[in-house]
Amino acid sequence: MKIVIIGGVAGGMSAATRLRRLNNVAEIVVLERSHHVSYANCGLPYYVGGVIEDEGALLLETPQSLHARFRLDVRVNNEAVAIDTQAQTVVVKNLESGDTYELSYDVLILSPGAVPVIPPVPGIERALPLRTVEDVERMAAAVRPAPESAVVIGGGFIGVEIAENLVRRGIATTIIEAAMQVLAPLDPEMAAPVADELRGHGVSLYLGDSVESVSPTAVRLASGEVIPAELLIVAIGVRPDTRLARDAGLTIGERGGIVVDEFNRCSAKNVYAIGDAVEKMDSLDGLGTLVPLANLANRQGRVVADHIAGRVVRPRATIGTAIVKVFDLTVAMTGWNEKRLASQGRTFLAIHTHPTSHAKYYPGAATMALKLLFDPESGSILGAQGVGAEGVDKRIDVLATAIRGGLSAPELADLELAYAPPFGSAKDPVNMLGYIAENLLSRLVETVQWSEVDDYRVRGTQFVDVRTPQEFAVGSLPGAVNIPIDELRERFGELDDVETIVNCEVGQRGHAATLLLNELGVRAMNLDGGFKTWHSSPASVSPQLVS
Repeated sequence: MKIVIIGGVAGGMSAATRLRRLNNVAEIVVLERSHHVSYANCGLPYYVGGVIEDEGALLLETPQSLHARFRLDVRVNNEAVAIDTQAQTVVVKNLESGDTYELSYDVLILSPGAVPVIPPVPGIERALPLRTVEDVERMAAAVRPAPESAVVIGGGFIGVEIAENLVRRGIATTIIEAAMQVLAPLDPEMAAPVADELRGHGVSLYLGDSVESVSPTAVRLASGEVIPAELLIVAIGVRPDTRLARDAGLTIGERGGIVVDEFNRCSAKNVYAIGDAVEKMDSLDGLGTLVPLANLANRQGRVVADHIAGRVVRPRATIGTAIVKVFDLTVAMTGWNEKRLASQGRTFLAIHTHPTSHAKYYPGAATMALKLLFDPESGSILGAQGVGAEGVDKRIDVLATAIRGGLSAPELADLELAYAPPFGSAKDPVNMLGYIAENLLSRLVETVQWSEVDDYRVRGTQFVDVRTPQEFAVGSLPGAVNIPIDELRERFGELDDVETIVNCEVGQRGHAATLLLNELGVRAMNLDGGFKTWHSSPASVSPQLVS
């Protein structure tokens, strides 16, 4: 059997090495158009910032090492330029010599990855993308010596990572983001602390704006602002590299990726596709989705290798779990966000909490923000987000595992998670999400979201803040009256006999106060996530602030 693999990074090399472990005699040829294979592209921003000092640390294997251990025929600087699926051949161009040649195959695996999105604006040619080792080498050279100013176009994962690393180099850095927030997978109230973190470390943010033109030393925004940009980096995002697949007549999906079945087979016989170039099946709606993550590419590489070898495989849909470091914050998410659920007409309940990373009484406890989304009928978990200084990764990983395992939101309360004061709490933040979900599904208490506050205010709802006077004086919801929870039994008669929304700082005291008022005959609802969530939301702070 002769297997040709196009693309030698995550998915392609995972398939190649797994195939060799399963078949010691197959001829396996890997074509890679860059000079490097099997490199850690997720670590590229940290090489720019000097966090990873040795470029060699990113280069996991070489063609020589792969041949020595696996007898793989790895050809770097060789680009596949055409595929004939009927003849089962690939035309290859040697980028060093310029010569072309033809390879036959019994099985073809496409792993071409994705290509950066470059906006069509005048002068954009000087912008540097960050996708390959060659890209990072150009960028690393551009920051030594450090330029006086840098502009990053795009506030997504790569954009915020590269901005952090430019600041680490002492470069005045600006992020331009066309959306009204950074990190689009987050809901707006969860993204606000991330913007604050960026600004707090000196990154200037221009949100809801876009680059209109580029000069040799600056960029002009659609708003008319001119921003110095000695160094310009484009990090808008990526799109599937489907040129070869389209030209070969393979089916391309509505999302722009290669269509594959549950075993990653394409529409042509004996052709598979994996990684960032393909559409994955979303676990929530079963439709095609684009999730450019290395762990999925690696998993698909293994699935394809096992299927080719005749082994039983477990095809799985994706839930899109991701994480990013933004200075001192950890930001993570899994499943769908509220924006996507609402756009698809899905009903859901939301929970916001602000727990600590471990027991409050043990030194070093850090506050995080967690958001859980779940079905109001079945309780099935639809998505989760977390932002905080520490402990976020653990909780999102647990929630991602719960989604994969089919646990309902209330069943999170039943999880027996490792506990000792330096590591967690007797009621872990994940357990607390389960308790709150159980309260909501059993109709024990009704909650109101930050986005609904203005609507309730218009219809004359009463707002009661049950925090201490000192907390209330620092900031409160407009029009709220302050009755501390410890005085509520004696003073509830001061309230009007109307619909009432209760808030505290994060929702816990508000929950107790809401139950008490309901027993006392006042129709009360608790503000989910309390004042802290509302204060981080667009309802309180404009996301278009510019530093």
